Amino acid sequence: MKNAPQHLAACLAVITALTGCTQTGPAADVSEPAVALTQAADGRCWASETTPAVYEQVMGQVQVIQEQRNDQGEVVQPPIYRNSKVPKLVTPRGEIRFEAPCPSAVTPEFIATLQRAMYARGYLQGSITGTLDAQTRSAIQRFQSERGLDSAQLSMDTARELGLIAVPRAPAQIVPKS
Repeated sequence: MKNAPQHLAACLAVITALTGCTQTGPAADVSEPAVALTQAADGRCWASETTPAVYEQVMGQVQVIQEQRNDQGEVVQPPIYRNSKVPKLVTPRGEIRFEAPCPSAVTPEFIATLQRAMYARGYLQGSITGTLDAQTRSAIQRFQSERGLDSAQLSMDTARELGLIAVPRAPAQIVPKS
């Protein structure tokens, strides 16, 4: 078979096209969260993240045979059910929205400081790299989950709690002497 290599390459191309795989190019980073960051007119940035629906399997009845009716509409044979596990929606799909540091503020130095803060609190193991890698995102998610925000995207509240961003001061109140 003279054309075997060409035939093999053509078959590989067809299989690749059918499976949706790519032959070349970088692999997608699955650790990247699906978070949309938008900047408001006041300069603040907001993150929005879709939360998936959560289902659990519960026992329920599934109709196996449909009821049968005669010409007058009377039930001749009732439906037949069997007990089986069925999916039940526990939490519907939703969206969480929170203030986040703007991308321009998230520099390698900022990330290194974030990593040091997470390391000091026991959420991050390993070395300080200055890159927002999967290990750092996991540490952020664990830290924020304990505080009610299940996201690997750093929130502004977390950044302030870790001392990465200044907390705005309340204006001083002048109390007149009486």
